[in-house]
Amino acid sequence: MRGQHYGVIIAGGRGTRFWPLSRSSRPKQLLRILGENSLIRETVNRVLPLFGRDKLLVVTVADHYEAVRRELRFLPAANFLIEPQGHNTAPCIGLAALELIARDPDSIMSVLPADHWISDPPAFSRTLKGAAKLAREHDALVTLGIAPEYPETGYGYILTGKKITGPRGLSVYRVQGFKEKPSLRNARRLLRVRSLWNSGVFVWRVATILESLERYAPSLSAGLKTIQVAAHARGLGAAPAHLRAVLRREYRKMPNLSIDYAVLEKAGAEGRVLTVKAKFGWSDVGNWAAAYRMLTKDRHGNAGVGHWVSLDSRHCLVYSPKRLIALMGIENAVVVDTPDAVLVGDLRRAQEVKNLVDGLERQGYRKFTR
Repeated sequence: MRGQHYGVIIAGGRGTRFWPLSRSSRPKQLLRILGENSLIRETVNRVLPLFGRDKLLVVTVADHYEAVRRELRFLPAANFLIEPQGHNTAPCIGLAALELIARDPDSIMSVLPADHWISDPPAFSRTLKGAAKLAREHDALVTLGIAPEYPETGYGYILTGKKITGPRGLSVYRVQGFKEKPSLRNARRLLRVRSLWNSGVFVWRVATILESLERYAPSLSAGLKTIQVAAHARGLGAAPAHLRAVLRREYRKMPNLSIDYAVLEKAGAEGRVLTVKAKFGWSDVGNWAAAYRMLTKDRHGNAGVGHWVSLDSRHCLVYSPKRLIALMGIENAVVVDTPDAVLVGDLRRAQEVKNLVDGLERQGYRKFTR
């Protein structure tokens, strides 16, 4: 059957803002931060009823493949696509599109980050179905946007334009532009205009995204075409040795671009991008502060995973599955205890953990980030 709807899970990031729990060998999507399952397993469980095993692809980098494969061993081996190196989302999405165009030239793909949290999976599935219909009927690039709840500096924003008629139950707008992670001042301003958080979930026809990459990112598209020729329409899952060599060579030459910068910002300026104002409870679980917002708090606003007690402490987060952590007389702190490193910091500065990790590597402490 042609024209089917596929899910593509992007599982290539490190998630350094969850250090010291996350490491280069243990990326964020494999962490069990909010429950018994890893974030990637929660993502798969959420959409498996919609796509089924055969229409759910996972794209990951070579360094993480074995761990991701063990986590999702019930998915077909051919549905795992391996990037030779992390190169941002545009090459990753392009690689998945090559696999799907070979399987079904008329297919629709939903791009799903591996490490997000959704509180209402049935509403999420309904939104994806409606967005797929929208993408097919308008031949548009469709994004899912979230109504901002506070001035977040760690998210990108979608500037919405005219509302248009979409599938029943969906609020659909033309996209006027995008704003990448703003300053706090600009984030506050964006709350006063017609804007949405960019969820990083996208829906489009596979042919449309490949045509868009060719139009707006020709050097990246050229590398994808070389890979496509080398694959001989046999697909990229479980790639043979000669194809892996081509992937390595072409990835080294490709620009490191997000799909937002490579395609969406340019296509949006030409009126080719639509956004759905989605309502399914969402967070990108981007750092310890985001995790804190989703955990149950005590009467003083403290939250934790593992073993902890507090005395005269407020609005703190503790992660300590092994040892007891005792808080005394502190506020807005984050404490994360792992076997070889402990993080103690200001919870309000959780975005800066990435900078801390960069500093550790510069100062010769790389063994604590691997």
